[in-house]
Amino acid sequence: MSDHHPHPKSLATRRQVFLGGSALAVASGLASWWRYASAAQVMPEPPDDRPRMTGRAPAIFIGHGSPMNAIQDNDFTRALRQWGRDLGLPKAILVVSAHWLTERGVQVSVAPQPETIHDFGGFPAELHAQRYPAAGAPEIAQRAAARLGPQRIGLAERGLDHGAWTVLRHLYPSANVPVFQWSIDITRDGAYHLGIGRALAALRDEGVLILGSGNVVHNLGDTVRGAPATPRGLAPWADAFDQRVKQAIDAGDTRALAGYEQLTAEALHAVPFPDHYFPLLYAMGAAQSDERPRHVFEGFQSGTLSMRCVQWS
Repeated sequence: MSDHHPHPKSLATRRQVFLGGSALAVASGLASWWRYASAAQVMPEPPDDRPRMTGRAPAIFIGHGSPMNAIQDNDFTRALRQWGRDLGLPKAILVVSAHWLTERGVQVSVAPQPETIHDFGGFPAELHAQRYPAAGAPEIAQRAAARLGPQRIGLAERGLDHGAWTVLRHLYPSANVPVFQWSIDITRDGAYHLGIGRALAALRDEGVLILGSGNVVHNLGDTVRGAPATPRGLAPWADAFDQRVKQAIDAGDTRALAGYEQLTAEALHAVPFPDHYFPLLYAMGAAQSDERPRHVFEGFQSGTLSMRCVQWS
């Protein structure tokens, strides 16, 4: 694993721009999601009679997009539901979500019954009322922490944020698979996160599904208001980055993916802050060299938000 830290000033500046300096643009982008979201439809939950996974569990990455996907019936959510049926039931799920960030240290959740965290505002009451009552997996979580050897991993009783439960609600609607989350140390570089994915890969042999949840392209300030879902990005900078990432994934080019800032001329436009990109590196790191990636879903929401989903198995 790389011990390199991004330059504190440059990362802090990007974070300020993303979280503060462009607040009005971000609010505008979010408003476009809320205002133009189609009427939410709650899907009936079928009996979960799918078989248990056998052998090595997959490593997967999901572009989760707007929290509204949790209660919508669209091409993306239908793909997630079919994907869950195809996967079968793992022993447990380790989720690395864009919405649990720590600094200069990593934490893992050992909550026996993680709460459903509604870490967003301004959405309909129906979304805030959703609960995903999956059990935790504290023993597996502690074994996962031990895999990082001398590196100290903090133990936290934390619930499931919307990067986790909004997609799990479609993959496993019966909430019958134990789930625990792993935090992202946002002060570290891409090579570090790739390395942690490699360290956690052995959990797959125990039947633990490793799930990274974020978005390959995620710039809320430059979403396209009212845009319908599209197969490709509506802005050249967004589409070019998404396609370059796809090429690197297919080639197994982990070095290029870890150094995402250099992937395209406008990479920092596509990834102004790496919180949603880094989960991809955990899934890619957990993949084995003989595993061919499968792009389970490709497309964009809000014009520039990549919903790419990938499986390694």
